Amino acid sequence: MASKRKKKAPQDGGEATKVRKARSSSSKPRPEPTKAEGVDVGGIEAAYVPSTFQADAPPGLTATAQSSASSNPAPSDENARANGVHDENGEGASETASGAALADEPSLSVEQVEAQIRELEQRLDRMIRDSVPRRADEPPRERTDSSSRTIGEKLQEQLPIERPGGDEGSVLDAARELLSSDYYLRQWGRLGMRNRSEEVDELGLDRKYEARWQPVFDFLYRKYFRVETVGIENIPNQGRCVIVANHSGTFPYDGLMLKTALRIAHPAQRELRWLAEDFIFYLPFVGAFMNRLGAVRACQENAERLLRHDRPIAVFPEGVKGIGKLYRDRYRLQRFGRGGFIRLCLRTRTPIVPCAIIGAEEATPMLYRFEGLASLLGVPYVPVTPTFPMLGPLGLVPVPTKWKIVFGEPIDFEGYGPETADDTLLVGRLSERVRSTIQAMLDRALAERQSVFFG
Repeated sequence: MASKRKKKAPQDGGEATKVRKARSSSSKPRPEPTKAEGVDVGGIEAAYVPSTFQADAPPGLTATAQSSASSNPAPSDENARANGVHDENGEGASETASGAALADEPSLSVEQVEAQIRELEQRLDRMIRDSVPRRADEPPRERTDSSSRTIGEKLQEQLPIERPGGDEGSVLDAARELLSSDYYLRQWGRLGMRNRSEEVDELGLDRKYEARWQPVFDFLYRKYFRVETVGIENIPNQGRCVIVANHSGTFPYDGLMLKTALRIAHPAQRELRWLAEDFIFYLPFVGAFMNRLGAVRACQENAERLLRHDRPIAVFPEGVKGIGKLYRDRYRLQRFGRGGFIRLCLRTRTPIVPCAIIGAEEATPMLYRFEGLASLLGVPYVPVTPTFPMLGPLGLVPVPTKWKIVFGEPIDFEGYGPETADDTLLVGRLSERVRSTIQAMLDRALAERQSVFFG
């Protein structure tokens, strides 16, 4: 029992020592921490805010000091005793030494604290800017300002919609305009071309607009349709040529994929322009969209203008009959019109490259078409597919079939002069020759195909 009492005595003395230290610490003024005891934020050392300046300091500074105090709590008495910090003999000496060291540190003025806060903010701003990827040709602040100005200009820009009946028209004229379909077609055309750039070629190609849509077409070509090209070397690296292809699919995606194939698969990355049917340019938004991407209204004048610049062009002699045929008639070439493409090649002495496109018929199969409703809407046909019009706009999304584009050997007309373009019998015979060549290419490709989705 005596030994136990002897062990308890120091504990009682220890409790008394704690009380005395608490009273002495409360009576002594608390020394201000040095700059070395400041808060470390991301490797940047910030000064501690003295208590005398907390009232005048900004709220962010006080919050920084409080977060520093909460993140670095004082060690407990048990830990101090375990580490041998508080000793009964050397306690007063350690406190005196620490007080003398703190007294040697000069106190910070309000101006110095504000200067350190500004320096800290600048360093944090530089850290944030360095963490965001930037373009080498434009600083981030200027890029943000230009983007915000562009958005503001777009919001302030008025839509190019004309007033029904004109500015001086009566109410009766406005009502007559609103009941007419021509008014809505004009407004839809204006809206479709409202964001056109100033650099547009003579036939409507908008290169900036095309560049914005190019990733979408690349995805469709490489990942979605997984297009395979055969015989791309039959297209010359320079000079003009006319690519004659079968027109397939309810919605004409073949022109866009053919254009993308020459840009990606051809060694010279040639730019293709294709001739589209007239009715496409009368559809709301679709006509302006296709024209800005490179489609050209099908006529002899536009084709000759492109060939004079030694450009390759693509034509679909089947026309509307090709994309409007039912699924049961897939890959059966329709009549090649009146042979306008043969007259074009004879007159300009341009070679023909036959082309067969496989996979587009199954991408948007047409099961039925409404003839009467199409005449009311002013379109050649209203298609019924497994997904359209049941799913609405989602029905326009094609099925991810495997596409294959085959380019045949060029067909030259060197033995015929430009005057033979007026020979109707010769034009018909040459047109049938090209048609039979493409049909044979389709038959061979279909015989080699094992799966609609895997080729």
